[in-house]
Amino acid sequence: MKNTIYVLLLVVISFLFNCNTSKNPASKKDEKQIATTQNDTVRIANEELEYEIIIIDPGFNFWLASNARPRGFFSQQYMENRNIIYVIEWNQRVLQPQRFNPNLYELQIDYQQNIDYGYEVNYMLYNYFIYFQLKYNQRLGPFVPRI
Repeated sequence: MKNTIYVLLLVVISFLFNCNTSKNPASKKDEKQIATTQNDTVRIANEELEYEIIIIDPGFNFWLASNARPRGFFSQQYMENRNIIYVIEWNQRVLQPQRFNPNLYELQIDYQQNIDYGYEVNYMLYNYFIYFQLKYNQRLGPFVPRI
């Protein structure tokens, strides 16, 4: 009888120690959320032209790597033309905080047509505008934002 109690006690104790909650593997949603919060600042600068672009939007790097068209897909001229339209609309919305969400449109963008910013700057700016329009359900021009 004494041995039976010890065996029963041993089974109960082992059962209690082994009955903890199992750890679920990270879901795709969790992985995506982790990826969007890491490395969320993009900085492009050129001291010769004295310009700097800083993009601080959680998820942009992840979106750029996973959804954007690859470099070379669009010509620089194409992206410059789109960026001009997007920047004009963006700056108008910055100046109208009573009409447009000031949390979305915080700062004006100083983008001038007569300056050659290079392919990389135009690529990043163009893709940020596409990302911004898709993420926040905004439309900055006559074009439907799509990937």
